[in-house]
Amino acid sequence: MADNMSKITAVLVLGVMILFGAFFVFGNKKDFSENENRELAETPDLSLSDAVDGKFAKNTEKYFTDHFPFRDRFIAGSAKLSTLVSESIVNGVYVSGDRLLDVSAEERDATDKSAELINNFCKDHSSAAYFVCVPTSSGVYGDEIPPYYQKNIENRQITSLYNSLSADIRRIDAYNILKMLNENYIYYKNDNKWTTYGAYCVYKTVIQKLGFSPIPYSKYTVEHVDFDFRGNLYDITQYKDIDPDTIDIYKCLSSVKIKSCISYDNNGKRENLKLCDKERLDSAYKYDVYLGETKPYLNIKTTVNNNRKLLVIKDRFGDCFIPFLTQHYSEIAVVSPEELNVPLSSIVNVDSYEQTLFIMGINSMSNSELFELLNK
Repeated sequence: MADNMSKITAVLVLGVMILFGAFFVFGNKKDFSENENRELAETPDLSLSDAVDGKFAKNTEKYFTDHFPFRDRFIAGSAKLSTLVSESIVNGVYVSGDRLLDVSAEERDATDKSAELINNFCKDHSSAAYFVCVPTSSGVYGDEIPPYYQKNIENRQITSLYNSLSADIRRIDAYNILKMLNENYIYYKNDNKWTTYGAYCVYKTVIQKLGFSPIPYSKYTVEHVDFDFRGNLYDITQYKDIDPDTIDIYKCLSSVKIKSCISYDNNGKRENLKLCDKERLDSAYKYDVYLGETKPYLNIKTTVNNNRKLLVIKDRFGDCFIPFLTQHYSEIAVVSPEELNVPLSSIVNVDSYEQTLFIMGINSMSNSELFELLNK
């Protein structure tokens, strides 16, 4: 009897292996995972150098990992199982009661090199510089993370960064503003970025530092344009038990209009954009509703008649922040360092802007490569 069961088990295991192998070999291979919002690995090319240094083996492993059968269902099931039998950590993301929180902050590199590059940039230009470092949702809701993870680490990282910046750069505190307001809907539950309301709360302080009075909240209408947003933390975990997020578009009731909003790629190809484009809600990443897909350079001109010009250097935290600034400047140049692969000087004349505003998430500041092209 035992021998028969062993044979049956062996046949079943072999059958499953053959079935999965057939699915892998003959199944359709996708280039892009909509659930994970990323490009999937391509078939690795075999070369002698790659085989010798182990690169081919790594690429092959990644290819199999990205394309094994029923991958999406496996990731979702694995996330659910992890929260049931372990300590609610899924691929470096902590699943709290009502939100997903990235717990990889302690793995980030130091921000000293980034600060040095930014200091050099500001020293070489006459524009008055302002810096807003934005915590992720984990920094603001760190009290929900288990005590064996370091708490308030993002606050310490931001303090260290600010201490490394030149005295000529005006530092603007976003962390404490957001921390005090964390009972409000200021961060998404499935993404580590702030909501438009979170951005507005910080805008009120930033714009005063820049020399203007903030537009009162009562002067905006808020349109809820999507109720099913799953962001970058969901992409990592595929965890479905957290409620989806709402995406809002703020429209100011003032008479200020956008005359033009033009993006440029690194080759100078231009595209007319909208500050907020609801058609982007059909894209793979709904957050693209703000400013569209990230481009290295964006130029915005408004009907504000004051000849005030602002240069903004930002990561994706700046996307829903930029529209608030348009009420105060006749021209805004927006640079996204993560997309820049040519010297900044070849795209924009920094000295033609009287003010430069850096608005960057602390998670970006550990990647000094983002800022190397600012000084060339």
